[in-house]
Amino acid sequence: MPASLTTQLDDANAVPYFLWDEPMTVADLRSRLTSASAPERARLLGKILREARDTDVWRFTTPREVSDRWGEIERHLGRRRGFWEYLLGRWREDGLL
Repeated sequence: MPASLTTQLDDANAVPYFLWDEPMTVADLRSRLTSASAPERARLLGKILREARDTDVWRFTTPREVSDRWGEIERHLGRRRGFWEYLLGRWREDGLL
C-alpha cells in the first residue's frame, strides 16, 4: 500500500505531501539533508523549494542556506525558479540577507 501523504510536517513519521514522487518520512528527509553529498543535498533542497508551500520550506532550510547554495539549487527549481530569484533579490535589497 502506498504511503499516505500529509501536510502534518510536525510528525517525524509522516510522509510530506511534496515528496509525492519520492516518498520518505519527515525524519528520513531531515536525516538525508544532514548526511547527503552536496549534489544530493542541492537536489533535495531544490525539490523542497519547487514542490512545498513557501511557508513549509523553512521547516527544512533557512533563507541564508538557500542564498548561499543558490548556484547549486537553482537548476532544480523548474517553474519556481523565478519566484525564488525574486524573493531572494528582494531580501537582499532589504538587507535581510
